[in-house]
Amino acid sequence: MTCADTAPPESEPEPEPEPEPAQRGTSAGPAARRAPERPLLALARVTYGAVPLDFEEVAARIPAVQWGLALAGDADLELHLACVDRRELREVAAGLRRAGAARIRVELVLRRLVPGAAPLPPATTPRSAVV
Repeated sequence: MTCADTAPPESEPEPEPEPEPAQRGTSAGPAARRAPERPLLALARVTYGAVPLDFEEVAARIPAVQWGLALAGDADLELHLACVDRRELREVAAGLRRAGAARIRVELVLRRLVPGAAPLPPATTPRSAVV
């Protein structure tokens, strides 16, 4: 008996769930669907070594890479990462170094800011701190 034989004939395969509506500035592509099981968000600013890194190759080899930006300035590339944990984040940095990055600066994302979202209440300054 095969798996197909065990299902009642009137049952149809369940449709795939609809993706969540994309937030402003994000895509609903494969990278966006990976993020929920990858809670540690980080930015990696990369300075090339002797040879520039190929973004497409880096993104294909490192599943944590969600998207990136080519930059002019102190860094050559900014990678937006979604990692499973700190161990994977360290592995990503080591992989970038092996790929030829001369300098890598990693910053953790505390929260995403979205234009038009409800603002946080203003911080209050204690009277003793006012000069």
